[in-house]
Parts: sequence; structure tokens; C-alpha cells
Amino acid sequence: MDITIENVTFIRVRYADTDKMGVVYNGNYFTFFEVGRTELMRAYGLPYTTFENEGYILPLIEAHANYKNSAYYDDLLEVNAWLDINQIGATLRFEYEITYKDKIIANGYTLHSFVRKDSMRPVKPPKFFIEMIDALKNNFSLSTTYLKEKY
Repeated sequence: MDITIENVTFIRVRYADTDKMGVVYNGNYFTFFEVGRTELMRAYGLPYTTFENEGYILPLIEAHANYKNSAYYDDLLEVNAWLDINQIGATLRFEYEITYKDKIIANGYTLHSFVRKDSMRPVKPPKFFIEMIDALKNNFSLSTTYLKEKY
């Protein structure tokens, strides 16, 4: 069974986000992805500061974006970020979809590796992270069991 955590964040497009053609500059979508990812992790009790305080960083090792439609100054973009917690290993793959008024503007993913800050070497996911993911899985299982029994 796939267990996915997700979060929605809203970003208002600023003039600084647009290019000479008046549309959001393509590189800014990766910044929007970052905001979505950061808020997703925060919403589930794992802000990046927790990783850093524990001596870990999550560098980007791969990124991809598909540009579907343009976004413009003052658009209020909906950034949906999600993570399949059954697919966690040495890396984390976050998925994203950015929409404006139910129209897909861009979608994509980023891939991150667990790295020890002191040695800059890749490592397995830290214990505190695995414990949090296990707790999420257990909560999901309890919720699913409750729903099956109730309905």
C-alpha cells in the first residue's frame, strides 16, 4: 500500500519572479519546489533545521521540471508537494505540481541524498527520521483500520 504525505503551499508571483517576457522565469520553479518541500517537511514535524541540528544535510542530486503553462505577476500559485514514504532509502524523491486556477503550470521532482554535515559523505537515513516515518506509517495503518471497522 502506498502511503504518501503531502502539503499545499501558496506562493504569490512577484515582479522579481518574472523575466523580460513577463512570465515566471523557468529557474524560479525550482525555488517554488523548494518552498513546497520545506513546508511539507515542516508540516510533518521535520523542518530542515532538525536535520541540520542533528548533523545532516539533504543536498539536491537531481531535479526535473515539466513546464505546461505560463504563470504571471500576481498569480497566486498552489504548490503541491508530496513524498511516498514507502519509497525511502538512501535518497528522498519529492514530487511537485504547481497550479493556478486548476490549470497545471509545472510539475516535476527533486531527488535528495542524506549526507553527514561534518564529513560531507552520503549516509543512510538517520534514526530520528526513520522513527518519524515509522510513526507516520503506524498512524496511517491505525487510521485505515479504524475506517475499515467503522464503515
